[in-house]
Amino acid sequence: MTECYVCPHRCGVERSESIHTPGGSYGSCRCGMLPIVARAALHLWEEPVISGTKGSGAVFFSGCNLHCCFCQNYEISCLDKGKEISVARLQEIYQELIAQGAHNINLVTPTHFAVSILKSLEKPLPVPVVYNSSGFDAVDTLRKFQGKVQIYLPDLKYSDDVLSVKYSNAPFYFRVATEAIREMYRQTGPYKLNAAGLMESGIIIRHLILPGHLDNSKRVIDWVAHTFKPGQVMFSLMHQYVPCGNAAKYPEINRKLTQEEYQEMEDYLFASGIEDGFVQEEEAASGDFIPKFDGTGV
Repeated sequence: MTECYVCPHRCGVERSESIHTPGGSYGSCRCGMLPIVARAALHLWEEPVISGTKGSGAVFFSGCNLHCCFCQNYEISCLDKGKEISVARLQEIYQELIAQGAHNINLVTPTHFAVSILKSLEKPLPVPVVYNSSGFDAVDTLRKFQGKVQIYLPDLKYSDDVLSVKYSNAPFYFRVATEAIREMYRQTGPYKLNAAGLMESGIIIRHLILPGHLDNSKRVIDWVAHTFKPGQVMFSLMHQYVPCGNAAKYPEINRKLTQEEYQEMEDYLFASGIEDGFVQEEEAASGDFIPKFDGTGV
């Protein structure tokens, strides 16, 4: 067991190696140190510079250091679905995905398994590694990934800390996430694409618009626009919100975005000065785009 300070919750518990340890001790993530994986497969639904034509080699980890009430991956982030595996098996999964033609290895929700993932990346891979996180990351943990991760794909969910506590149990989310993103950029520098238009290194900052909370989204866009110059990072404005998980307990977000809400946010983005990135079509707001967490590839 080891005292765990890997994420901003800084639980400090003597976290058990395995989730199956009798009487084990676990922190906010409710997981042991060994990775739990719900799916490992080629994934075509990331941004085009990540998915390309063959797909991103997505490894979906179970559990999370956040507890977003609306999480679209709720069945694995909060309901303990997935299989615990060894570090050696995780390394095998990377190679299997690369053999299938994956453009990169995409670590989805990796933060709470950072210790095991670092071990799995001791040998460099022949494709970029993508660290795909909630943005609620500790800078000291991220520094350990320097040279091992080429692409960071963080969320910037909130500029409003009242919302971050209410919906995700994440105190000081905005300060923590923006500090994390600055560290990610320090490691990667301006984004780089290869001749095929695929990202080789850099950052894509994602933001999911919550219904009824456009001011939250506008302040996120403002921060990105004021912090980075054109050509430094990409920004992805996401329209894919559908009520999932426990969203029904919060009537104000228990609905999709209206067309008027998304148009307002798209107009705000285009006026912000941010030039590099992506917007989603209305069709993205569908449960059809949520992967099947059936143990594929594990």
